[in-house]
Amino acid sequence: MNGGRQVATILKAHNIDCIFTLCGGHISSILVESKRVGIKIIDVRHEANAAFSADAYSRLSGKVGVAAVTAGPGVTNTLTAVKNAQLAQSPLLILGGATATMLRGRGSLQDIDQMELIEPHVKWAARPNRLKEVAPAIQKALKIAQEGVPGPVFVELAVDLLYDESI
Repeated sequence: MNGGRQVATILKAHNIDCIFTLCGGHISSILVESKRVGIKIIDVRHEANAAFSADAYSRLSGKVGVAAVTAGPGVTNTLTAVKNAQLAQSPLLILGGATATMLRGRGSLQDIDQMELIEPHVKWAARPNRLKEVAPAIQKALKIAQEGVPGPVFVELAVDLLYDESI
């Protein structure tokens, strides 16, 4: 089971019924697999809109709002909305795409230190490095987003963890 399918399965099990996104190659597996299990994909024109929409959805529904964005600028474009969710105490899960694990820090497409950038603005952030770490990270993120004072969380998902190994 690839990481995209793991993410979709866990979101569905937690009654997440939609994901806000600006489609990108790094995260396509999450979107394809989520649609396959019946999660609605709402594509917007900017990553900030995806995160603001997920925040609004959270406030209106009482569920964790989920936004999936591509690596680098996709993640950086969510920062204002993430900070807004933090201040409003909204449970929000940002799924951020990332370069392949073996290419991290080597100047590949859209590779920046997303963790350093986003950690001050979220309750918890994770970077799974192996496929077996993806599901526990998503489960923990959903729990932390809702417990105590609710707020945003971030999980960085490297592209090589999201697709089947053959791809």
